[in-house]
Amino acid sequence: MAEPLRVVIIGGGLGGLCLAQGLRRAGVEAAVYERDAALASRRQGYRLHVDSRAAQGLRACLPAELYQLFLATCGQPSRQLTVVTKRLRPMRTVRSPSAGSPSAGSPSAGPPLSTSVDRLTLREILGTGLADVVHFGREFTHFSGGGRDGDEHRPVRAHFRDGSAVTGDVLVAADGVGSRVREQYLPHALVADTGTRCIYGKTLISEPVAAVLPAFLTDGFAAVIGSRRVGMALGAVRFVTRPDEAALAVPGASLSAERDFVMWSVAGQQAAFPGGDEALSRSTGRQLHAVALKMIRTWHPDLRALLAAAEPEETFSVRVRAASPVPLWPPTNVTLLGDAIHAMSPARGSGANIALLDAGNLARSLARAERGELPVRDAVHAYEAQMVDYGFAAVRDSLAVHREGGGVLARLRAAAESRR
Repeated sequence: MAEPLRVVIIGGGLGGLCLAQGLRRAGVEAAVYERDAALASRRQGYRLHVDSRAAQGLRACLPAELYQLFLATCGQPSRQLTVVTKRLRPMRTVRSPSAGSPSAGSPSAGPPLSTSVDRLTLREILGTGLADVVHFGREFTHFSGGGRDGDEHRPVRAHFRDGSAVTGDVLVAADGVGSRVREQYLPHALVADTGTRCIYGKTLISEPVAAVLPAFLTDGFAAVIGSRRVGMALGAVRFVTRPDEAALAVPGASLSAERDFVMWSVAGQQAAFPGGDEALSRSTGRQLHAVALKMIRTWHPDLRALLAAAEPEETFSVRVRAASPVPLWPPTNVTLLGDAIHAMSPARGSGANIALLDAGNLARSLARAERGELPVRDAVHAYEAQMVDYGFAAVRDSLAVHREGGGVLARLRAAAESRR
């Protein structure tokens, strides 16, 4: 009897965990190595827009009960995107063509999906049942071996900062925009700084916050046009079912007791932020919160009140980067998914959706190799040929939005167009 296929996944973000779920479901041996000490060790964002691309990947990878838990813990459906001025005067409203309840339909067919999720909740769902698969505190440094020299059966070895190493038949880079796997494996696949910076924050929806919350946030996402230098994005997450309560119906699941909240981000070019990158990088959450408040000090009082009520320590900054598309490379037993290969601007809301789609597609391809239907290298090629096409198309699309007019104003206006 042939030895089972062994897959080593570097990175325990959304894409890496989703892939691990899909491989386990297909009977493929998988192990995830994550440098952080736990799922919630650092701030990585709050609200994510999810659509049918994410649903396709999640349906392919998750057991039915976890897919239903995902649906139960989504936010209320996103029905529209609203563009307003900093005085909250409406500029445009774009209805979502796929607005509808995420709980409708079946896991096999699935409804059109347009809604929001809490990133931590989704990551906890993806990690459910993987306690023996996910290894925290393991910082990847480099790999050795692999099939680059023509022998596709040659194992690949992943090395870690603590001096340890593990061997697998396939190595998957799911380690994000700063991927060390990509830097070694595809050094010509570069990631460029777009020049945009964002300060992200989270405001719980208490009674006082609900009183100042713009009515249009009930129906979806919003873009606030401040100037050509500064804009704001707003999105509420109102859970269909509170995560910790929904988890009670799924044996073995345990989700944090998250409350309804508003995710906000203040975005602009580097020069729009006092002190530039140096100040952003060394600022605490409270200091970043103060900077965001200062940047919107002349805006509508309700927007200022919304930011003032945020949890200051939950505020963090992001430098927006985007991958430079590269032609398809010869396949080996090393491959990549998500931001590790096609990082993109958040303008189109595609990054997480495509990472989850990657996970579903790669899980299916590697399952074929496990069943003996394809050699490993052919399975990897089948995945990469698809992924390079749709992944870099999404990168180009997001960059086109970003570059139109050269500023945040154009990016946010174009975001409205993307919801048509």
